Amino acid sequence: MMKKTGFLVLILLALLLTASMAESPEYDAGDGEEELLIEEIIEPIVEEKKELLDSDGASILTITCTGDFTIGGDSRKSKNIFEKELKAQGNDINFTMREMRSILMDDDLTLVNFEGTLTESTYVPSNKRDNQFLFSAPPSYVTMLSDNGIEAVSLENNHVMDHGQEVYEETQRVLSDAGIVWSNSTNIGVFEAKGIQIAMLSYLCIDRYESLWDKVPADIQAAKEKYPLVIVSFHWGNELDYSPTNNQIKMGRLAVDAGADLVVGHHSHRINPIEQYKGVYICYSLGNFCFSGNSKPSDMSSFVLQVRFRVRDGECSLKAMRIIPIRISSLATRNDFIPTPYKNASSKDSVLTTLKDNGRRLEYALAEYPLEWE
Repeated sequence: MMKKTGFLVLILLALLLTASMAESPEYDAGDGEEELLIEEIIEPIVEEKKELLDSDGASILTITCTGDFTIGGDSRKSKNIFEKELKAQGNDINFTMREMRSILMDDDLTLVNFEGTLTESTYVPSNKRDNQFLFSAPPSYVTMLSDNGIEAVSLENNHVMDHGQEVYEETQRVLSDAGIVWSNSTNIGVFEAKGIQIAMLSYLCIDRYESLWDKVPADIQAAKEKYPLVIVSFHWGNELDYSPTNNQIKMGRLAVDAGADLVVGHHSHRINPIEQYKGVYICYSLGNFCFSGNSKPSDMSSFVLQVRFRVRDGECSLKAMRIIPIRISSLATRNDFIPTPYKNASSKDSVLTTLKDNGRRLEYALAEYPLEWE
């Protein structure tokens, strides 16, 4: 009798539950597939970047600088090594920053030399038709910057005009629309972090020194009057050289004399030593970073420069620096365009030795290159 009564109670409860669900506006039997209803959406916990403070409470501003960032290929040629690698990587355009993203996302500003164009145009100006390399990438590839913590680019180099003035302006619009700050010889890029505005100036110097000796210092002085932190990028020097020319040394020091707080260079595709002149770092060449111009450069070693400044009451002062030795590929056998920090000591030491050996003739060359924050 007890079993029968219990069975009847179970049937009654089931009938009541079915009736309740049928009357509820939140229940829809639909075509037989049940729809899960979520009354409260639990947002994932996003870990905010921890505020970095000095011992006296001053804010610490971390800036990362890299060398040549060249993606895409040459529209004149059928072979495109970058697109081939992109396909092999499942068409995930962010594959290039796989090994660097955490570093770039953890700083306050990342500045790269963007050497190329963002366009679908195949137009080639007459003065570029005989060039060995031309670079362009679809505008949609700009997310490779914005998705990976790259906030600013230097847009003053010998490849930004590979497809003419209109495409140069198109590239600027694409960058701006993606929230990427850009600078060239006529435009100061301004980025705000830790409550201050950082000014970025960029110049192509390779064959233009005579026209820049006066212009660059005047530009920097004017910028320094308005902005507490001024970074100057130079595209200069000789390709494949491991040390700066006399013109580079002169221009770098002029920039510091005029008020620059950090000077970085590129173009040689090889790393160059760093000077500390009047308390300011002059990095003569950061070499390559993400570089699709060659399937296997003879030297794939490079480094990333990081500099920290103290920020207090709108004023900045140098705190520390370090370098991160990298290979421009995750592979030693070929270039897959994935810059990757070196893990073994011997590879790191090789980068340090190259920098020290080629800095011997520089009066203010660094004697040591920190790999960690001091």
